[in-house]
Amino acid sequence: MRCVVLVEPGRLEMREAGMPVPAAGEALLRVRRIGVCGTDLHAYEGRQPFFTYPRVLGHEISAEVVELTGAADADTLKPGDACVVSPYLWCGECVACRQGKTNCCTRLKVLGVHTDGAMQEYLVVPQRHLVKADGLSLEQMATVENQSIGAHAVRRAQLRAGETVLVIGAGPIGFGVTQFAKLSGARVIVADVSERRLDFVRQWLRPDQALNATTDLGAQLAELTSGDFPTAVFDCTGNPASMMKAFSFVAHGGRLILVSIVQADLTFHDPDFHRRELTLLSSRNATRDDFEWVIGAIAAGHVVTEPLTTQRVALDGVVAAFPAWLKPEAGVLKAMVEL
Repeated sequence: MRCVVLVEPGRLEMREAGMPVPAAGEALLRVRRIGVCGTDLHAYEGRQPFFTYPRVLGHEISAEVVELTGAADADTLKPGDACVVSPYLWCGECVACRQGKTNCCTRLKVLGVHTDGAMQEYLVVPQRHLVKADGLSLEQMATVENQSIGAHAVRRAQLRAGETVLVIGAGPIGFGVTQFAKLSGARVIVADVSERRLDFVRQWLRPDQALNATTDLGAQLAELTSGDFPTAVFDCTGNPASMMKAFSFVAHGGRLILVSIVQADLTFHDPDFHRRELTLLSSRNATRDDFEWVIGAIAAGHVVTEPLTTQRVALDGVVAAFPAWLKPEAGVLKAMVEL
């Protein structure tokens, strides 16, 4: 079978590999769609934490079940069914897993990051990582993981109906946070430095406000909130300077949720942090509950996914297309690999 391998930063190759064979409790899948994530782009550039080379990328996956080996425990899936793949391979035994926080398992391996992912024609995964997604198209299924990152962050924040929320970063992760914050009943403000992305947000996600962060964002927020500032701020930029600046945008008694991850140290001014009694939260990956929330929201028409895909390419075209996706002028929001 064909697979695309990231051999080292800046170097992708198409290779031939043997057909994987499922063990007991595993499923053999035919890969149908793969969403390209910022994680994949950062790995290509050599700036993704927790990453090793060579690696087959791809963790935003929709697939077709070819074979189920041993006891079938994948929500009654059967050969021929399409499904979403949860790419977070958790141990089930560690302190995090015992608390139900499988998203931050101490032995976590993520497909396409710590172990080979889905940029190949066939893939073997444990059956417990398959999620039914009745009523969704193959492309919608491949957006579930991405949107679940935002959904998980919103669940972490425990938003209250009517509170004012700021989402910094109008990329795919910010889109998910925006949509699920709105579903939680919050008043949502989105900020970004790109007017093109803000126009997209205004058209498709319809936040209460969309602000250009190249001007004085603090002053804009103070005016919109009568000096109170948002009670929950989500930073989805993956930019250390933005993540550190975000502390200054949170209301007294509010919380800051860092959704993106960066290979950097972050600092904040402790007296100000304590004076406002802020709560600082990280948000990593997602759980099965998040996947099911997202699938239900997409199926019900509450969450927009189709406009997010701006580039589509066959597996054979990935090696040639990938470098161009890194260029701002390409206007990539979400690239989708189709098999």
